[in-house]
Amino acid sequence: MSISLGIIKEGKVPSDQRVPLRPEQAVRLANKPYIENIKIQNDERRCFSNEEYRSQGLSLVDDIYDCDILLGVKEVPVDQLISGKTYFFFSHTIKEQEYNRPLLQAVINKKIRLIDYEVLTNDKGQRLIAFGRFAGMVGAHNAIWTYEHRHGNDSLPRLHSLQDYEAAQSIYNNRKLPAAKIVVTGGGRVAQGAVEVLKDMGAHQVDPKTFLSVETDRAIFTQLDCEDYAARKDGEKFDLNYFFNHPDEHKSIFEPYTRAADIFINGIYWDKRAPAFFSREKMRQNDFKIQVIADVTCDIAPDSSVPSTLRSSTIADPVYGYDPNTGEEIKPFNESGIDVMAVDNLPNELPRDASTAFGQQFLEHIADELEKPNSSILERATIAEDGKLGPHFTYLTSFLEG
Repeated sequence: MSISLGIIKEGKVPSDQRVPLRPEQAVRLANKPYIENIKIQNDERRCFSNEEYRSQGLSLVDDIYDCDILLGVKEVPVDQLISGKTYFFFSHTIKEQEYNRPLLQAVINKKIRLIDYEVLTNDKGQRLIAFGRFAGMVGAHNAIWTYEHRHGNDSLPRLHSLQDYEAAQSIYNNRKLPAAKIVVTGGGRVAQGAVEVLKDMGAHQVDPKTFLSVETDRAIFTQLDCEDYAARKDGEKFDLNYFFNHPDEHKSIFEPYTRAADIFINGIYWDKRAPAFFSREKMRQNDFKIQVIADVTCDIAPDSSVPSTLRSSTIADPVYGYDPNTGEEIKPFNESGIDVMAVDNLPNELPRDASTAFGQQFLEHIADELEKPNSSILERATIAEDGKLGPHFTYLTSFLEG
């Protein structure tokens, strides 16, 4: 089996600078015996330049129609999809995201094999490849940036203005965080990335019980697992597997944190059957203390764990205000509003670091699956093939038909 592989130009607007493989990693893949060649589609906006790829002896081309497998990052615009190809990218369709129904319909009509990075898992269901750590890292940084900006301090630069995370760490070492209480939800890559940055910034971690009771003159944070923010409706003891299998039989117990935290960083994977953290009505109450919500999860209301996430925001314009009295968007940094940071491509603020880590995961866990005629890893992640939904995604039939 001999495979011709192409790294495509990112077509989504606003553009994304990330790549699935940095130049040196593309060369490593090109040296695999089952790879015939790798072509790089010209794109001047990438975090790794055309010249960096060319200097590694890789072919730069304008079109990639003759490649068998096409690697991207974000959703491919419908008019740029090539019929009959195998694509790898984040499609954002598996939760029945309304805005990407036309994309999935086009994939079916063009008989494309779509393999979604988000569902590339091992036999235990654990994800093998993700940008999550960097989403959490940037999300935490932006949460602090938003809080400081809200309080008149604009001294913290945005990560996208820096060369890499090492440059950010140098800045963290020479500044002090404001005395704020920060709650982080989740236990996966996203939450761990957020925790990493908060610690690097100098925030002190405490357990959830202490967080709710302590008054502090320094920045502190706590990290909540599922059992800290959800409980069974029937009063039985919380069981994680039961929560995953029956999220609709649970209620939110997050409310005490709305009265204690200044900043909320949301890093969970949310099932729409699960309870939201709080309601719009709760946000109108006088004891709702949270001023900044960094919703890294970024599910859009009303199907969301955070009802104030009215839309995604952008790296260029990352924050909007939410008026709890009207439930509508207002200008950010308004004392009467709550500031929402809901950028949906956060890792693109650290594109070189994020791409390097992502490419390493691809080489370690996915690359050798390409030559297997019956890879279970790829089969589980195949959303569509030959004009039909993949066997694990037939639940999308009604969504696909609209």
